[in-house]
Parts: sequence; C-alpha cells; structure tokens
Amino acid sequence: MNVTIRLAEATDNSALARIIRAAFIEFGAPLTGTVYEDPTTDELFGLFEPIENANLFVAELDGQVVGCCGIYPTNGLAIGYAELVKFYLAKQARSKGIGKALFEKSIDAAKEMNYSHLYIESQPSFGKAVKMYETYGFKYLNTPLGNSGHDNCDIWMIKVV
Repeated sequence: MNVTIRLAEATDNSALARIIRAAFIEFGAPLTGTVYEDPTTDELFGLFEPIENANLFVAELDGQVVGCCGIYPTNGLAIGYAELVKFYLAKQARSKGIGKALFEKSIDAAKEMNYSHLYIESQPSFGKAVKMYETYGFKYLNTPLGNSGHDNCDIWMIKVV
C-alpha cells in the first residue's frame, strides 16, 4: 500500500467531486443545503488556490486519488478561526489510516498558519467521522459559526489548536 498526502491540483477536481458525492449517497446524508449540491464541489482547486491561509490536501492510494481534507477561512468566522472542510474518503480508502493522516496533516497546517481554533460542521449521517472529531478533542457547539452556506448541517464542533 503506497499512500501519498499532497496539496490538491486542478486535475484532482473531478475525482474529488465524485468521492464527496458518493459519500453522501452511501451514508444517506441530506443532499440539499450541503456540499453535495454546492457548485464549488466541482472546482475545489479553484476554491482553495487563490485564498491565503487555505489548503486542500489530497490522499492518493497507489497513485489513485482517494480522499481529501482541508483548512479554509470560512466567511464570518472570528479572526484566528478556520474551518476544517471537505474531509471525505473513497470507500476503498477507509480503515487504512488514510483518513487519520489527512486529518492530522490538516490540523498541522492550521497550526502552521497560526490559526487558534478549528471549526467543523457535520451531520449524524457521518457518525464515524464525528467520533473521530471527538477523539481529537473537538467539542460540540449549540449553534453554527461563520457563513458556510451549508444549512443542512446540524453538528457543529470547535477545537483549540
């Protein structure tokens, strides 16, 4: 098993969009008011590339794109806060430590970019990921932060980095 974690490239866009949307279908997550229908899902490189202090990491397994996770200064967040976003893995990449590697790379990047807090939005459909967030010290919030535009998320969490 050969795993590489690297920054996203424009050529990753279609593979990442497929992985993200497939996860929503697989887990029965709501499709409206989520990243599933967000038009930026098809152009993730273009979303992250021009933004200072934003990174999208991609995981490759044996040369094939199998997941992503990133840090993004979502509009409306307090100074020093960023959102951990686009954390998705293809089915064949799960339970191999790839998600953990992507997640930790993103947290490390947030620290390097001098963010003080990381915020996450999710849904009960992605319960395994939410348990991972808890393990990494994310705490539940009663209300959302920032203006992600994803109004169908009802789990909000924060962590001091």
